[in-house]
Amino acid sequence: MKKLTKTSRWRLILTQVKKDKRAYTVFAVLSLLVLAVIVRNALLGRWENIFTGVLASLLLWVPPVVERRFHVDLPTTLEILAYLFVFSAEILGEIGNFYVHFRFWDTMLHTLNGFMFAAFGFCLVDIFNKTKRFRFQLSPVFLAIVAFCFSMTIGVLWEFFEFGADMLLHTDMQKDTFVTAVHSVSLPNDLGQKVTHVTDIISTAIVTESGEVIVMNGYLDIGIVDTVKDLFVNFIGAVVFSTIGYFYVKHRGKGKLAGQFIPVFVGGDGTDEEDTLRNEERETACENN
Repeated sequence: MKKLTKTSRWRLILTQVKKDKRAYTVFAVLSLLVLAVIVRNALLGRWENIFTGVLASLLLWVPPVVERRFHVDLPTTLEILAYLFVFSAEILGEIGNFYVHFRFWDTMLHTLNGFMFAAFGFCLVDIFNKTKRFRFQLSPVFLAIVAFCFSMTIGVLWEFFEFGADMLLHTDMQKDTFVTAVHSVSLPNDLGQKVTHVTDIISTAIVTESGEVIVMNGYLDIGIVDTVKDLFVNFIGAVVFSTIGYFYVKHRGKGKLAGQFIPVFVGGDGTDEEDTLRNEERETACENN
């Protein structure tokens, strides 16, 4: 059996990208835009933005790598959505500062994140359902529940990442929020653990050891509102897709809407001779094109 080289594997991944003209067009255009952003920031000496651009460029390759590595076929709609998600989050959100200019931007992306990862979770469990090596079959209800839990787990892990980055690297991934009311047992009072309510906050002041005074319009909430909001909209996205997935399985895959977002397992483990020959044929076709 002939073993594929690393170059051959990457050519096969490129073939995977090219198999759908619409998805490939989006991939190519966004890749060129990301490259332009990297070059521009290199000329300006903005190294943090260069790192973000390189990360975005690598993330754009995740969908075809997933298809190749796990032998799944991503629907065109889901694949394009994944490319746009990466570009919107890293290039527009981080480098373009859309998270600050448009307050709904973060909410929109976290909702979309919940929806997409529910789709991937649904696909993973559906693969187990269709694999002969596993002796269990999940009902549509349990399949939807597992997809929901998978999406929420990814959402929680991402919030852990944001918190860790803020604590260790002093970033502000958990965007702070100004609030006008505080209800806390930690504020000074003579009643022990009784909650102190401070409402109609107009401004607060931060005084540093050096004597600098920073006045803010309200009370600065340190990431809590943003984290809970992100998890809530992730929850909404996960519920929406899990519901769509439930009816998709219930009606034996006849739903056209769900079919545009659910990855399909195409079989094979990429190790037997027949699979290798098939991959070589695809590589040859790519070179001829």
